[in-house]
This record gives sequence, structure tokens and C-alpha cells, in this order.
Amino acid sequence: MSIQVSISDDYTGDTTPSADHHDVCAQRRTLDNATIVKMSVGPMDNNVYVVTDAATGATLLIDAANDAASILALLSALDADLRQIVTTHGHFDHWQALEEVDRVRQVPTAAGESDAPELPVTPDRLLVDGDTVTVGDLTLDVIGLVGHTPGSVALALTEDSGRVHLFTGDSLFPGGVGKTWQPGDFEVLLNDVETKLFGRYGDDTVVYPGHGSDTTLGVERPALPEWRARGW
Repeated sequence: MSIQVSISDDYTGDTTPSADHHDVCAQRRTLDNATIVKMSVGPMDNNVYVVTDAATGATLLIDAANDAASILALLSALDADLRQIVTTHGHFDHWQALEEVDRVRQVPTAAGESDAPELPVTPDRLLVDGDTVTVGDLTLDVIGLVGHTPGSVALALTEDSGRVHLFTGDSLFPGGVGKTWQPGDFEVLLNDVETKLFGRYGDDTVVYPGHGSDTTLGVERPALPEWRARGW
């Protein structure tokens, strides 16, 4: 049975995985210089993001997380001119479809340098804090965020209007930073998130996490002292 793809332009940021893998439901947000399409896949509700440059049609895929057939169907439905795949970090639930999507689409892949050994596909490019990723006329800033994993990266897309859109992987969610395991990692991650995200970008900045719903830095900023006090 072929996969049916529906793409809603009523963007809420709340998506759920398909129950039967034959019906893909995605949402599209239109910016002044790009579109962002969000889809949830797999049993861990992983978010997949397709960013398309409005000027050239060049497309970036962020996290080929799971369900390669649905991701490929979405790319086909969008008639996507896929140029690159970026993996936000090395945890298995964020790359389970990477090998198959890469085999079919054969485009360069990129990931944080320290997490690259965890991936099933050797990245063509190793990303570090301060790098940029170019897709058509779009330039996304690479932000290294240590703590959830050693090589987690976020991507910052800035509209022509100046509003920023952050793809944070599992480093920042509504309600807190990502999970950490070793003593000291929480403090390292929160410090990175406070300095490199909250300290750099305005309250209207949209956060697109690796799982679940979107948020903004303005919504989350007042809770930073609470996060530090509770230790997670």
C-alpha cells in the first residue's frame, strides 16, 4: 500500500506519528525566506524537519530519525531538492532512517564531530560550534551544546525580518533542557543553553525540539532559575 501524505499549512507545531505508517501527516510553516515542514515519526515521537529555501528550492533535512519510507514519501510529496542531511546528535532514535534515506537520496550528511562515531553513516562533514550550514541562499548557524551528548548541535535559521528559528535536537525542550546522565553534565548543558541560546537570541525565537511541541525562548526564559535549582 502506498503512503498517503497530507501537509497542513495550519501550523501548530503539535504533531503525532502515523499509527499505521500508511498516512503521513505533516505541518508546514511559511517564513519570509523559507518553509519549515515538521513531521513526527516512530515510537519515541521523534521530530523530522524539512527546511526549504524559498529563493532556490534547495532543501535541508534535519534528523532522519525513524520510518524511512514516510520520510522519503514526504520528500517526494514536497518535490524536495534535498541537498543535505544534518543529524543533531548521536542517539539512536535520531538516526534510524539515516542509512536508508542516504542510500536513496545520496546527498551529503553532517553531524557534530564528537557524535559522528555513533552514526550508521560516516558524515561527509563534521560540525563544530561556530560553523554554518548553507542550503541554497539560506545560512544556518551551528551551535554546539554539550551535555545531552558531547557532540549535540543546534541549528539557527534567521528570517529576513530578523526572527530566529532554533532546531535544538534534545538539548532544549518546553519545560527544560535535555536529559543528562553523568555528574556535572546538567550544569554544562544548562550553561551552554543559557549562554549560547538565551543569551544570544530574543524572546520571539522559536524552538523546534527533537520530540514534542514547539516553544519560544520567551516562554521558557522565566523558568531558567527554577531549572537550575531543581537540577534537571
